[in-house]
Amino acid sequence: MTDLTRLTAAETAAKIAAGEVTAVAVTEAHLARIEAVDEKVHAFLHVDREGALAQARAVDEKRARGEQLGPLAGVPLALKDIFTTEGIPTTVGSKILEGWIPPYDATLTRRLKDADVVILGKTNMDEFAMGSSTENSAYGPTGNPWDLTRIPGGSGGGSSAAIASYEAPLAIGTDTGGSIRQPAAVTGTVGVKPTYGAVSRYGMVAFSSSLDQGGPCARTVLDAALLHEVIAGHDPLDSTSIDAPVPAVVEAARNGDVTGMRIGVVKEFAGEGYQAGVMQRFNESVELLRELGAEIVEISCPSFDKALAAYYLIAPSECSSNLARFDAMRYGLRVGDDGTRSAEEVTALTRAAGFGPEVKRRIMLGTYALSSGYYDAYYGSAQKVRTLITQDFAKAFEQVDVLISPTTPTTAFPIGERADDPMAMYLADLCTIPSNLAGNSAMSLPCGLAPEDGLPVGLQIIAPALADDRLYRVGAAVEAAFTARWGHPLLEEAPSL
Repeated sequence: MTDLTRLTAAETAAKIAAGEVTAVAVTEAHLARIEAVDEKVHAFLHVDREGALAQARAVDEKRARGEQLGPLAGVPLALKDIFTTEGIPTTVGSKILEGWIPPYDATLTRRLKDADVVILGKTNMDEFAMGSSTENSAYGPTGNPWDLTRIPGGSGGGSSAAIASYEAPLAIGTDTGGSIRQPAAVTGTVGVKPTYGAVSRYGMVAFSSSLDQGGPCARTVLDAALLHEVIAGHDPLDSTSIDAPVPAVVEAARNGDVTGMRIGVVKEFAGEGYQAGVMQRFNESVELLRELGAEIVEISCPSFDKALAAYYLIAPSECSSNLARFDAMRYGLRVGDDGTRSAEEVTALTRAAGFGPEVKRRIMLGTYALSSGYYDAYYGSAQKVRTLITQDFAKAFEQVDVLISPTTPTTAFPIGERADDPMAMYLADLCTIPSNLAGNSAMSLPCGLAPEDGLPVGLQIIAPALADDRLYRVGAAVEAAFTARWGHPLLEEAPSL
């Protein structure tokens, strides 16, 4: 493995800006790494070799002309295959969009390009971001670089695996119920769900519009902050975009200090169903924060116990509406259009062939929840629970600056173990879902390896809406303290592929 693939994004950008290495050399090193290991990992659905090298050459030309480079210029990135990218495929992990080439860039994609970030390609994901393991991809599962027989999390397992296997120093994910944070937790990486509306959703294929949020994935807190700053900001093309300044996340990541902070431990995120080793590492994180000068406060959020049930009514309901646009009439897959069938028959045949089992399950559940006679009992009641959860957060943040919990109740489970048990799969997002329902910000970062299986455990930090900088302040402090204690970043303990 070349040393260039082991550098952080911040280190890489600094070397490119100083002329110590070219962006082309960095890009070629990561393309070589992808070629060497991705057949085993399957993090990528599409590698844009020519496009990536063209972007890298443009960065080198700018530097040669003496132009000022941005903080991530020339740094390679893996992009979740849910954001439209002009000229290269966007499949959303589904057969129904196989081969579709978007005619435009998502706002997030455009901001990456404008910042001279080099997009290596598109990463594997659960179909339409529906899943917690990346086993629901129509193109096959992704392996966890720590143990290729285990899941890399979901729905953004391709992005997390690309980072953990050193195929890219940065990645983009989306988080509807934990799909940035849960993969980060089980791969020993950093993942951030920004405040809802802080990162544009224009050009991001919708699953659940009131919950979906793009965000940064990285190997360090600082790298995540640098990427966060690039992709965040108001977008007039997105009606849900917040017209507010981006919090000072990079400054917070460079100056992590929790002295005097009040940090709440969520009482409801413990007990039955939590792996012993996960709780052991979480409790060690609590003590570490206390040693660093934080005041630890136990917080009860009673409505959190109902979050999972509420989410699995709200998200499928919105999914059943959003996925109605895939009708075989405008773009994507078309089955049975031989001139003998009606438009309705072609639509039915296309959806039957193009959507996978999990997508069909959620469409049916959501359609039922929205149907006449059941709307108030199911969808309406779930929205009331959502309000209660938001109120619980508001009360908690009157007492503390941030909340902490395990990111997910267990470490990475074996591929196939929960394939026939949707409820067991859904429980992987138990700790992450409340933040999506409330729209506030949250981060997962590594806090050690579980003693039972030697696999990564994630610490979740939750902050109020538009206080994303608090995540990076606490995250940077925890990361520095753990790295000093371990003597190296956690990922260095991962087996070599």
